[in-house]
Amino acid sequence: MTQSSQSGIRLDKWLWAARFYKTRSLAKQAIEGGKVQYNGDRCKVSKEVQVGAQLSIRVGFDTKVVDIVALSDQRRGAPEAALLYAETADSISAREQQAADRKALGSAFAQSERPNKKQRRQIHRFQRTTD
Repeated sequence: MTQSSQSGIRLDKWLWAARFYKTRSLAKQAIEGGKVQYNGDRCKVSKEVQVGAQLSIRVGFDTKVVDIVALSDQRRGAPEAALLYAETADSISAREQQAADRKALGSAFAQSERPNKKQRRQIHRFQRTTD
């Protein structure tokens, strides 16, 4: 699973192998978009990762701060992929707090849906009364 003899693993390949992104091209887009930071700095897709480095990865509303524990360029199952990194305790608590805040806000983060038939009737009635 891990490759200690091979130290030259590209960042996009490691993110894909660690299952942060479904494809290498998505990992590449995230890195180029500034959503991934290597030891606190923006980096290039071809950056060679080292064991002990710290990554900040923003996925959706959440930001994970992880330490690289092992290197691999092969995508395996989720339990094996989770052994490649360790999320920091501060990151876990911050993500849980943000999730609780989002849950407390409720519908502010809910995606807007199309109105159903009943809601459309209410909209039409309201528009007729205001005209």
